[in-house]
Amino acid sequence: MDGPSSWVQSIRRKLVLYWPLIKGLQTSLLMVTGLAGYMSARSPISNLATLAGLSGSLFLAISGATVLNMWWDRDIDAKMGRTQKRPLPRGELSSQETLRLGLILSVLGIGWSALLAPFYALVVFAGWFFDVIVYTLWLKRRTCWSIVWGGIAGGMPILAGRVLALGSIDLIGVLLTLAVLFWIPTHTLTYAMRFYSDYQNAGVPTFPSCYGFPVTRATIAASSVLAACAIATASVLVGVQWGFVRLLIVLSSGLLLLAISSLLRPNERLNFGLFKYASLYMLASMVLLSIR
Repeated sequence: MDGPSSWVQSIRRKLVLYWPLIKGLQTSLLMVTGLAGYMSARSPISNLATLAGLSGSLFLAISGATVLNMWWDRDIDAKMGRTQKRPLPRGELSSQETLRLGLILSVLGIGWSALLAPFYALVVFAGWFFDVIVYTLWLKRRTCWSIVWGGIAGGMPILAGRVLALGSIDLIGVLLTLAVLFWIPTHTLTYAMRFYSDYQNAGVPTFPSCYGFPVTRATIAASSVLAACAIATASVLVGVQWGFVRLLIVLSSGLLLLAISSLLRPNERLNFGLFKYASLYMLASMVLLSIR
């Protein structure tokens, strides 16, 4: 007879398999943007229960969308070297179990959001809809411009956090959403160049395959400038202390320098360095907005 220890081990094995499905680091970063959106309007925090609800609902909704994307793209993942070792392509999880997990997480996340505030839930659902339905199911295999809708989906958590705090959409919320939207190409297009052959093998259209590497690098540089401008403007309007603004300028300068260097002297190492720095830049910017 199985004892408690075997039951615990079984749960642990499942969690180990589920973690790559939800892309834990990416999901956590998007959740942090939601917290930053909330704290940009409500700092210092006075209601820890609301903050916990925001964190939990966003994490579940984003995780659910990510798992559903994994389920839909399982055939693509099986053709790409960097994704072949994921649990679903390797057969460690069935497509039925993955679909069920994605739906459960999505319902829990959006349902929890509705308990917090209807308008907040609407924004969370919009992010889920743009990510799963518009980006993944409809456009990803048809056009490289699908990343615009993926970027809109990525910007919804920070807007949702701001909406939960204020009950409405304001200029700062729009600027913060645009900052994430413009940051997305810096993150995803560098990846598309690094794994160009993978996307070609899978038949997924990307900017490098449709427009070439020089245009892709120019797009990354332009989006980096726009992301930095949006973050800076939002920070000033929020009332971030001047010392933090200066630090943000330094961080933005680093992003712009890497983007321009990648445009002028392209190489694989610099390209991947830009990819890494873009994630750290977004995380640092969100922290600065939160502690302002």
